[in-house]
Amino acid sequence: MTTSVIKPDRILRMHEMKLRVGMSRSWIYDRINPKSPRFDPGFPRPVRVGTSAIGWRESSVDIWIQSLKN
Repeated sequence: MTTSVIKPDRILRMHEMKLRVGMSRSWIYDRINPKSPRFDPGFPRPVRVGTSAIGWRESSVDIWIQSLKN
């Protein structure tokens, strides 16, 4: 019998997101804004964490970073 460990998906807040992608806050917001000329539909979508807070699923960010390496 094999057991698999399920790693819970962490939510990255803006500070961690900036460190993970190595870019600024405005660069990140440009990538998620459909009206921006720098909009990237492949960039991870933020999720609402509270009434006025957002974050990104760590697994989505990891997949996006991996896609850049390929």
